[in-house]
Amino acid sequence: MAINPPKGDGHRIGAVKDRSQVFNPKSETWVKRDTETGRFIDQKSDGNPFKGVRKEK
Repeated sequence: MAINPPKGDGHRIGAVKDRSQVFNPKSETWVKRDTETGRFIDQKSDGNPFKGVRKEK
């Protein structure tokens, strides 16, 4: 994961590692994946992408 010092300031420095996200056009949501295993981890309830996670093409 990204390093976030100082704690509690509300922002991340750098991107989240070992994660990617892809848009699901059927449900119109963004889905987060683990890049090592390829398993889906999380799904956004709103239509916005995850912050700090790279997008797959």
